[in-house]
Amino acid sequence: MGSIFRAYWGRVAPVFFCAGLLAAQPPALAQPAAPTTFTASGYTPLVPAAQISGGDTAWMITATVLVLLMTLPGLALFYAGMVRKKNILSTMAQVLAVAALVTLLWFGIGYSLAFMPGTPFIGGTEGAWLDSLKFHKAAGTLSVHPLAPTVPESVFVMFQLTFAIITPALIVGAFAERIRFAALFWFVAAWLLLVYAPVAHWVWSSEGWLAQRGALDFAGGTVVHINAGVAGLVAAWMVGPRQGYGKVALMPANLGMTMMGASLLWVGWMGFNGGSAGAADGRAGMAMLVTQLAAAAGALSWMLVEWLVRRTPTLLGLCSGAVAGLVAITPASGFVSPASAVLIGLVAGLGCYWGATGLKRLLRADDSLDVFGVHGMGGLIGALMTGWLADPRIGGVSGSVLAQAEAAGATVLWSAGVTALILWAVNGLIGLRVTEAQENDGLDLSQHGERVA
Repeated sequence: MGSIFRAYWGRVAPVFFCAGLLAAQPPALAQPAAPTTFTASGYTPLVPAAQISGGDTAWMITATVLVLLMTLPGLALFYAGMVRKKNILSTMAQVLAVAALVTLLWFGIGYSLAFMPGTPFIGGTEGAWLDSLKFHKAAGTLSVHPLAPTVPESVFVMFQLTFAIITPALIVGAFAERIRFAALFWFVAAWLLLVYAPVAHWVWSSEGWLAQRGALDFAGGTVVHINAGVAGLVAAWMVGPRQGYGKVALMPANLGMTMMGASLLWVGWMGFNGGSAGAADGRAGMAMLVTQLAAAAGALSWMLVEWLVRRTPTLLGLCSGAVAGLVAITPASGFVSPASAVLIGLVAGLGCYWGATGLKRLLRADDSLDVFGVHGMGGLIGALMTGWLADPRIGGVSGSVLAQAEAAGATVLWSAGVTALILWAVNGLIGLRVTEAQENDGLDLSQHGERVA
């Protein structure tokens, strides 16, 4: 009876959770509300429409679409091509489900916890249900956020949502081919609110404790990549290795699909980093340029070391190296020169190659698609090199390796500890892993009743 309850509850509870999230919507959303003043941060977000920049808004909308394309379909294709044929559809389903779930959680409370005034450790609840977001057409006023004061708050909310979507979606690659679909829902819901939102507040809110201590993270090297990479490593340990891992070759189904996904990630990253400027200005242009340079340097450095070690360059290596360079330039993209970007990309390609090979063996983790090796290692490399190479002529601030190390260390500890607790709880509630028979059949068939012909 207990196993039947666990199986049933694991399937239906996420549906009830999302329904409850919407049903609990407060009356304030159904009627106009008075302008809100957030005295904790000293700003009044309701401004005249004339204050909004059409150019900045157009760029931020474009950047938002580019970042969403990184996940849908970019990451879905990138991951699906690397798993075995019997798990292609389940991997895509997991990425798509994460995007849908995170969207509703961001609306309900996630945005507020990350970006509303509160404490140095977590935001308040003033923005729950997006109640801080205002648009009064007749009065000619609308709300903005102080991190992007020339664009509507609705655009800022949506831009930040795309970051919140891709971060837990990255973790999918760590336990690919063996996680229960229902367990993924529980894990992502808790992880977004207990790990992603607090770390985003620490680093990106003006009152965040890491921001106050001088941590620099232009577009998410710490908040997105270190955070997801460490969570992925912990998840790989706790879920356990795939059957046959280390004994038989677990060959990817379609590396052409992976290349298409990597290309969408590369293109979308222009919005990821360029959009983090919050405006259509010179800093956004510089962020795009250094992003391209780091990606190219990362792809070539990974390819070269692989060529030397394995005697042959691979398409997967080129794709992985490009992503490694993109990850490492993410925290630095608004602070460094083109020459520094090339150096960051070269180091990231080498460091992440080791992270996905030698370090992976040392850690004894079946991190299926190298989430820690590429995103965790790349994020750490980028964070530390930002402290070393930040140019005050570009970003207006000087970097501190010590401040960067402190931010990275705090994120590693928080992400690892809370991720482990969440996984432990989910495993006790409904179980994390599919059965041996289901894994052998493939998750496409056992979890979704579908398969690739």
